[in-house]
Amino acid sequence: MASITKREVTRGVVFDVRYRDPNGRSRRRTYPRTADARAFAKTVEADVVRGEYLQPDLARSKFDRWAAAWLRTTADLRPKTQVGYESMLRVNVLPHFTGRAVGRIEPVHVRQFLADLTAAGAGPGTVRSARKVLRLILATAVEGGAVRANPCNGMRLARSEPVEMAFLTMDEVVALSAAMRRPEYGLLVRFAALTGLRAGEIGALRIGRQDLLRRRLEVAETVSEVTGHGLVYGPPKTCERRGVPIPRTLADELAAHLAGSPHDPEALVFTAPSGGPLRHHNFYRRHFKPALAAAGLPDRVRFHDLRHTCAALLQVEATGGNTKAVADEGGWSSSRTVEETYAHLAGDPALEAALGRIWGEAR
Repeated sequence: MASITKREVTRGVVFDVRYRDPNGRSRRRTYPRTADARAFAKTVEADVVRGEYLQPDLARSKFDRWAAAWLRTTADLRPKTQVGYESMLRVNVLPHFTGRAVGRIEPVHVRQFLADLTAAGAGPGTVRSARKVLRLILATAVEGGAVRANPCNGMRLARSEPVEMAFLTMDEVVALSAAMRRPEYGLLVRFAALTGLRAGEIGALRIGRQDLLRRRLEVAETVSEVTGHGLVYGPPKTCERRGVPIPRTLADELAAHLAGSPHDPEALVFTAPSGGPLRHHNFYRRHFKPALAAAGLPDRVRFHDLRHTCAALLQVEATGGNTKAVADEGGWSSSRTVEETYAHLAGDPALEAALGRIWGEAR
Protein backbone atom coordinates (compact mmCIF):
# COMPACT_ATOMS: atom_id res chain seq x y z
CA MET A 1 0.00 0.00 0.00
CA ALA A 2 1.16 3.53 -0.72
CA SER A 3 1.75 5.84 2.24
CA ILE A 4 1.86 9.63 2.41
CA THR A 5 4.15 11.58 4.74
CA LYS A 6 4.38 15.32 5.26
CA ARG A 7 7.84 16.86 5.05
CA GLU A 8 9.03 20.39 5.75
CA VAL A 9 11.21 22.12 3.19
CA THR A 10 12.66 25.62 2.89
CA ARG A 11 9.58 27.10 1.21
CA GLY A 12 6.96 25.22 3.23
CA VAL A 13 5.85 21.60 3.16
CA VAL A 14 5.64 18.81 0.60
CA PHE A 15 3.97 15.40 0.62
CA ASP A 16 5.94 12.23 -0.15
CA VAL A 17 4.14 9.22 -1.57
CA ARG A 18 6.08 6.06 -0.79
CA TYR A 19 5.21 2.78 -2.47
CA ARG A 20 6.74 -0.43 -3.82
CA ASP A 21 6.84 -1.25 -7.52
CA PRO A 22 5.99 -4.74 -8.85
CA ASN A 23 9.63 -5.78 -8.28
CA GLY A 24 9.44 -4.86 -4.58
CA ARG A 25 11.66 -1.81 -5.00
CA SER A 26 10.82 1.12 -2.70
CA ARG A 27 9.97 4.32 -4.58
CA ARG A 28 8.98 7.88 -3.70
CA ARG A 29 7.06 10.61 -5.50
CA THR A 30 6.79 14.13 -4.05
CA TYR A 31 3.89 16.59 -4.47
CA PRO A 32 3.33 20.15 -3.18
CA ARG A 33 -0.34 19.50 -2.31
CA THR A 34 -1.86 16.72 -0.26
CA ALA A 35 -4.72 16.27 -2.79
CA ASP A 36 -2.25 15.52 -5.58
CA ALA A 37 -0.37 13.08 -3.36
CA ARG A 38 -3.58 11.22 -2.47
CA ALA A 39 -4.65 11.03 -6.12
CA PHE A 40 -1.28 9.59 -7.17
CA ALA A 41 -1.28 7.11 -4.28
CA LYS A 42 -4.65 5.71 -5.41
CA THR A 43 -3.54 5.60 -9.05
CA VAL A 44 -0.24 3.86 -8.44
CA GLU A 45 -1.84 1.26 -6.16
CA ALA A 46 -4.42 0.45 -8.86
CA ASP A 47 -1.73 0.30 -11.58
CA VAL A 48 0.36 -2.17 -9.57
CA VAL A 49 -2.68 -4.39 -8.95
CA ARG A 50 -3.73 -4.30 -12.63
CA GLY A 51 -0.20 -4.89 -13.88
CA GLU A 52 -0.16 -1.49 -15.61
CA TYR A 53 2.54 0.12 -13.51
CA LEU A 54 5.22 2.05 -15.39
CA GLN A 55 8.62 2.79 -13.95
CA PRO A 56 8.99 6.59 -13.88
CA ASP A 57 12.61 6.52 -15.05
CA LEU A 58 11.66 4.40 -18.09
CA ALA A 59 8.67 6.59 -18.94
CA ARG A 60 10.97 9.62 -18.84
CA SER A 61 13.58 7.96 -21.07
CA LYS A 62 14.04 9.51 -24.49
CA PHE A 63 12.38 8.28 -27.65
CA ASP A 64 15.82 8.06 -29.28
CA ARG A 65 16.82 5.28 -26.87
CA TRP A 66 13.87 3.11 -27.85
CA ALA A 67 14.35 3.87 -31.55
CA ALA A 68 17.92 2.60 -31.34
CA ALA A 69 16.79 -0.49 -29.39
CA TRP A 70 14.14 -1.29 -31.99
CA LEU A 71 16.51 -0.75 -34.92
CA ARG A 72 18.87 -3.38 -33.47
CA THR A 73 16.02 -5.92 -33.63
CA THR A 74 15.80 -5.52 -37.42
CA ALA A 75 19.23 -7.06 -38.02
CA ASP A 76 17.73 -10.37 -39.19
CA LEU A 77 15.47 -8.76 -41.81
CA ARG A 78 16.33 -8.54 -45.48
CA PRO A 79 18.99 -5.85 -45.99
CA LYS A 80 16.68 -3.90 -48.31
CA THR A 81 13.93 -3.88 -45.67
CA GLN A 82 16.37 -2.92 -42.95
CA VAL A 83 17.80 -0.04 -44.99
CA GLY A 84 14.27 1.16 -45.75
CA TYR A 85 13.37 1.17 -42.06
CA GLU A 86 16.57 3.00 -41.12
CA SER A 87 15.99 5.62 -43.80
CA MET A 88 12.38 6.22 -42.75
CA LEU A 89 13.46 6.54 -39.11
CA ARG A 90 16.30 8.95 -39.87
CA VAL A 91 14.50 11.14 -42.42
CA ASN A 92 10.95 11.34 -41.06
CA VAL A 93 10.48 9.94 -37.56
CA LEU A 94 13.50 11.03 -35.52
CA PRO A 95 13.35 14.71 -36.55
CA HIS A 96 9.86 14.88 -35.02
CA PHE A 97 10.34 12.83 -31.84
CA THR A 98 14.01 13.19 -30.92
CA GLY A 99 14.47 14.23 -27.28
CA ARG A 100 10.88 13.52 -26.23
CA ALA A 101 10.09 11.42 -23.19
CA VAL A 102 8.65 8.25 -24.67
CA GLY A 103 6.01 7.97 -21.94
CA ARG A 104 4.64 11.39 -22.85
CA ILE A 105 3.91 10.59 -26.51
CA GLU A 106 0.13 10.47 -26.86
CA PRO A 107 -2.26 9.80 -29.77
CA VAL A 108 -2.63 13.52 -30.40
CA HIS A 109 1.13 13.76 -30.99
CA VAL A 110 1.01 10.87 -33.46
CA ARG A 111 -1.87 12.48 -35.36
CA GLN A 112 0.03 15.76 -35.52
CA PHE A 113 3.14 13.96 -36.80
CA LEU A 114 1.20 12.27 -39.59
CA ALA A 115 -0.63 15.49 -40.45
CA ASP A 116 2.69 17.34 -40.69
CA LEU A 117 4.06 14.71 -43.08
CA THR A 118 1.00 15.02 -45.31
CA ALA A 119 1.19 18.83 -45.24
CA ALA A 120 4.85 18.59 -46.30
CA GLY A 121 3.80 16.69 -49.42
CA ALA A 122 4.40 13.08 -48.35
CA GLY A 123 2.24 10.56 -50.19
CA PRO A 124 -0.08 8.07 -48.45
CA GLY A 125 2.52 5.29 -48.82
CA THR A 126 5.21 7.33 -47.07
CA VAL A 127 2.81 8.33 -44.30
CA ARG A 128 1.81 4.71 -43.74
CA SER A 129 5.45 3.61 -43.66
CA ALA A 130 6.32 6.34 -41.16
CA ARG A 131 3.40 5.31 -38.95
CA LYS A 132 4.53 1.69 -39.15
CA VAL A 133 8.08 2.52 -38.02
CA LEU A 134 6.77 4.72 -35.18
CA ARG A 135 4.33 2.01 -34.09
CA LEU A 136 7.06 -0.65 -34.01
CA ILE A 137 9.33 1.60 -31.91
CA LEU A 138 6.56 2.39 -29.43
CA ALA A 139 5.65 -1.31 -29.29
CA THR A 140 9.22 -1.94 -28.14
CA ALA A 141 8.71 0.70 -25.45
CA VAL A 142 5.46 -0.98 -24.37
CA GLU A 143 7.25 -4.33 -24.07
CA GLY A 144 10.01 -2.63 -22.09
CA GLY A 145 7.60 -1.17 -19.56
CA ALA A 146 8.07 2.48 -20.57
CA VAL A 147 4.66 2.99 -22.21
CA ARG A 148 1.31 1.63 -21.06
CA ALA A 149 -0.42 1.46 -24.46
CA ASN A 150 0.79 2.13 -27.99
CA PRO A 151 -0.56 5.56 -29.05
CA CYS A 152 -0.40 4.48 -32.72
CA ASN A 153 -3.05 1.82 -32.24
CA GLY A 154 -6.36 2.56 -33.91
CA MET A 155 -4.91 5.39 -36.02
CA ARG A 156 -6.78 5.50 -39.35
CA LEU A 157 -4.91 6.55 -42.46
CA ALA A 158 -5.85 7.26 -46.05
CA ARG A 159 -5.45 4.29 -48.36
CA SER A 160 -2.69 4.38 -50.94
CA GLU A 161 -3.95 4.53 -54.51
CA PRO A 162 -3.31 1.12 -56.10
CA VAL A 163 -0.66 1.14 -58.81
CA GLU A 164 -2.33 0.71 -62.18
CA MET A 165 -1.25 -2.55 -63.77
CA ALA A 166 -0.51 -2.82 -67.47
CA PHE A 167 -1.14 -6.04 -69.39
CA LEU A 168 0.63 -6.46 -72.72
CA THR A 169 -0.62 -8.52 -75.60
CA MET A 170 1.81 -11.09 -76.93
CA ASP A 171 2.28 -8.92 -80.02
CA GLU A 172 3.34 -6.07 -77.75
CA VAL A 173 5.71 -8.37 -75.85
CA VAL A 174 7.28 -9.41 -79.14
CA ALA A 175 7.54 -5.77 -80.27
CA LEU A 176 9.16 -4.76 -76.99
CA SER A 177 11.66 -7.60 -77.12
CA ALA A 178 12.53 -6.77 -80.73
CA ALA A 179 13.17 -3.14 -79.75
CA MET A 180 15.83 -4.11 -77.18
CA ARG A 181 19.27 -3.09 -78.43
CA ARG A 182 20.88 -6.34 -77.25
CA PRO A 183 19.38 -9.68 -78.41
CA GLU A 184 19.93 -11.31 -75.01
CA TYR A 185 17.79 -8.63 -73.41
CA GLY A 186 15.06 -9.24 -75.95
CA LEU A 187 15.13 -12.83 -74.74
CA LEU A 188 15.00 -11.56 -71.15
CA VAL A 189 11.79 -9.65 -71.91
CA ARG A 190 10.13 -12.71 -73.45
CA PHE A 191 11.41 -14.81 -70.55
CA ALA A 192 9.83 -12.44 -67.99
CA ALA A 193 6.49 -12.36 -69.80
CA LEU A 194 6.26 -16.15 -70.19
CA THR A 195 7.55 -17.25 -66.76
CA GLY A 196 6.35 -14.44 -64.49
CA LEU A 197 9.61 -14.26 -62.56
CA ARG A 198 10.34 -11.06 -60.66
CA ALA A 199 13.25 -8.90 -61.77
CA GLY A 200 15.36 -9.98 -58.78
CA GLU A 201 14.62 -13.65 -59.45
CA ILE A 202 15.70 -13.28 -63.08
CA GLY A 203 18.89 -11.48 -62.06
CA ALA A 204 19.76 -14.30 -59.63
CA LEU A 205 18.81 -17.22 -61.91
CA ARG A 206 21.75 -19.59 -62.34
CA ILE A 207 22.39 -22.08 -65.13
CA GLY A 208 22.23 -25.01 -62.73
CA ARG A 209 18.66 -24.10 -61.76
CA GLN A 210 17.38 -24.87 -65.27
CA ASP A 211 16.39 -28.18 -66.82
CA LEU A 212 15.85 -27.24 -70.45
CA LEU A 213 15.20 -30.81 -71.56
CA ARG A 214 12.28 -31.12 -69.14
CA ARG A 215 11.45 -27.44 -69.66
CA ARG A 216 11.47 -26.55 -65.98
CA LEU A 217 13.42 -24.13 -63.83
CA GLU A 218 13.74 -23.68 -60.09
CA VAL A 219 13.38 -20.29 -58.43
CA ALA A 220 15.55 -20.47 -55.33
CA GLU A 221 17.19 -17.06 -55.07
CA THR A 222 16.67 -13.35 -55.66
CA VAL A 223 19.02 -10.38 -55.86
CA SER A 224 18.43 -6.74 -54.95
CA GLU A 225 20.48 -3.56 -54.91
CA VAL A 226 20.70 -2.20 -51.37
CA THR A 227 22.23 1.16 -50.55
CA GLY A 228 25.44 0.63 -48.63
CA HIS A 229 25.43 -3.12 -49.31
CA GLY A 230 25.64 -3.41 -53.10
CA LEU A 231 24.04 -6.50 -54.64
CA VAL A 232 22.49 -8.74 -51.97
CA TYR A 233 21.39 -12.31 -52.72
CA GLY A 234 18.77 -14.08 -50.64
CA PRO A 235 15.70 -16.33 -50.73
CA PRO A 236 12.68 -15.43 -52.92
CA LYS A 237 10.03 -13.08 -51.61
CA THR A 238 7.83 -15.88 -50.31
CA CYS A 239 10.95 -17.61 -48.86
CA GLU A 240 9.98 -20.79 -50.70
CA ARG A 241 11.58 -22.43 -53.72
CA ARG A 242 9.24 -23.12 -56.56
CA GLY A 243 9.29 -24.86 -59.91
CA VAL A 244 8.22 -22.98 -63.04
CA PRO A 245 7.46 -24.49 -66.48
CA ILE A 246 9.14 -23.09 -69.59
CA PRO A 247 7.42 -23.01 -73.03
CA ARG A 248 9.23 -25.12 -75.64
CA THR A 249 10.19 -22.17 -77.85
CA LEU A 250 11.59 -20.31 -74.86
CA ALA A 251 13.58 -23.35 -73.73
CA ASP A 252 15.10 -23.58 -77.22
CA GLU A 253 16.04 -19.89 -77.13
CA LEU A 254 17.64 -20.27 -73.70
CA ALA A 255 19.66 -23.24 -74.92
CA ALA A 256 20.94 -21.19 -77.88
CA HIS A 257 21.68 -18.23 -75.57
CA LEU A 258 23.83 -20.40 -73.29
CA ALA A 259 25.44 -22.51 -76.03
CA GLY A 260 28.73 -20.62 -75.96
CA SER A 261 28.89 -20.27 -72.18
CA PRO A 262 31.08 -22.49 -70.01
CA HIS A 263 28.91 -25.05 -68.24
CA ASP A 264 29.21 -23.60 -64.75
CA PRO A 265 26.06 -24.37 -62.70
CA GLU A 266 26.68 -21.25 -60.60
CA ALA A 267 26.99 -18.91 -63.60
CA LEU A 268 24.15 -16.44 -64.10
CA VAL A 269 21.77 -16.91 -67.03
CA PHE A 270 21.38 -13.18 -67.67
CA THR A 271 24.30 -10.82 -67.10
CA ALA A 272 25.36 -7.23 -67.64
CA PRO A 273 26.94 -6.37 -71.01
CA SER A 274 30.36 -6.67 -69.34
CA GLY A 275 29.53 -10.16 -68.14
CA GLY A 276 29.05 -9.31 -64.46
CA PRO A 277 25.78 -9.50 -62.50
CA LEU A 278 22.85 -7.68 -64.08
CA ARG A 279 21.89 -4.56 -62.12
CA HIS A 280 18.19 -4.03 -62.65
CA HIS A 281 18.33 -0.26 -62.17
CA ASN A 282 20.87 0.11 -64.98
CA PHE A 283 19.01 -2.35 -67.22
CA TYR A 284 15.72 -0.52 -66.67
CA ARG A 285 17.16 2.92 -67.40
CA ARG A 286 19.52 2.06 -70.27
CA HIS A 287 17.62 -0.67 -72.08
CA PHE A 288 14.01 -1.19 -70.97
CA LYS A 289 12.74 2.41 -71.06
CA PRO A 290 14.33 3.23 -74.47
CA ALA A 291 12.85 0.01 -75.89
CA LEU A 292 9.37 1.01 -74.68
CA ALA A 293 9.63 4.24 -76.64
CA ALA A 294 11.02 2.47 -79.71
CA ALA A 295 8.16 -0.06 -79.63
CA GLY A 296 5.56 2.70 -79.27
CA LEU A 297 4.38 1.44 -75.87
CA PRO A 298 3.17 3.75 -73.06
CA ASP A 299 5.87 5.10 -70.76
CA ARG A 300 3.85 3.94 -67.73
CA VAL A 301 4.59 0.28 -68.54
CA ARG A 302 7.00 -1.11 -65.93
CA PHE A 303 9.18 -4.18 -66.12
CA HIS A 304 7.01 -5.69 -63.36
CA ASP A 305 4.05 -5.50 -65.73
CA LEU A 306 5.60 -8.39 -67.65
CA ARG A 307 4.90 -10.44 -64.52
CA HIS A 308 1.31 -9.19 -64.56
CA THR A 309 1.05 -10.21 -68.21
CA CYS A 310 2.14 -13.73 -67.33
CA ALA A 311 -0.25 -13.81 -64.39
CA ALA A 312 -3.09 -12.82 -66.67
CA LEU A 313 -2.34 -15.79 -68.93
CA LEU A 314 -2.19 -18.11 -65.97
CA GLN A 315 -5.43 -16.74 -64.52
CA VAL A 316 -7.22 -17.26 -67.83
CA GLU A 317 -6.00 -20.83 -67.80
CA ALA A 318 -7.30 -21.21 -64.25
CA THR A 319 -10.76 -19.88 -65.07
CA GLY A 320 -12.09 -23.32 -64.42
CA GLY A 321 -10.08 -22.86 -61.64
CA ASN A 322 -7.06 -23.99 -59.78
CA THR A 323 -5.85 -20.59 -58.66
CA LYS A 324 -3.75 -22.23 -55.94
CA ALA A 325 -1.59 -23.82 -58.64
CA VAL A 326 -1.29 -20.41 -60.30
CA ALA A 327 -0.17 -18.87 -57.01
CA ASP A 328 2.35 -21.65 -56.40
CA GLU A 329 3.90 -21.37 -59.87
CA GLY A 330 4.04 -17.59 -59.81
CA GLY A 331 5.26 -17.25 -56.24
CA TRP A 332 2.26 -15.26 -55.02
CA SER A 333 1.56 -15.44 -51.30
CA SER A 334 -1.91 -16.94 -51.71
CA SER A 335 -4.51 -17.95 -54.26
CA ARG A 336 -6.69 -15.13 -52.92
CA THR A 337 -4.11 -12.62 -54.16
CA VAL A 338 -4.36 -14.08 -57.65
CA GLU A 339 -8.17 -14.15 -57.58
CA GLU A 340 -8.56 -10.57 -56.34
CA THR A 341 -5.93 -9.11 -58.64
CA TYR A 342 -6.50 -10.93 -61.91
CA ALA A 343 -9.95 -12.51 -61.82
CA HIS A 344 -11.46 -9.72 -63.96
CA LEU A 345 -9.26 -10.90 -66.84
CA ALA A 346 -10.90 -14.31 -67.08
CA GLY A 347 -12.64 -14.72 -70.38
CA ASP A 348 -10.63 -12.04 -72.20
CA PRO A 349 -10.53 -13.35 -75.82
CA ALA A 350 -7.15 -11.77 -76.60
CA LEU A 351 -5.52 -13.35 -73.59
CA GLU A 352 -7.15 -16.69 -74.25
CA ALA A 353 -5.81 -16.62 -77.81
CA ALA A 354 -2.33 -15.76 -76.57
CA LEU A 355 -2.56 -18.51 -74.01
CA GLY A 356 -3.45 -21.12 -76.61
CA ARG A 357 -0.70 -19.91 -78.92
CA ILE A 358 2.16 -19.53 -76.44
CA TRP A 359 1.63 -20.80 -72.95
CA GLY A 360 0.04 -24.06 -73.97
CA GLU A 361 3.44 -25.22 -75.22
CA ALA A 362 4.63 -25.55 -71.62
CA ARG A 363 1.94 -28.03 -70.63
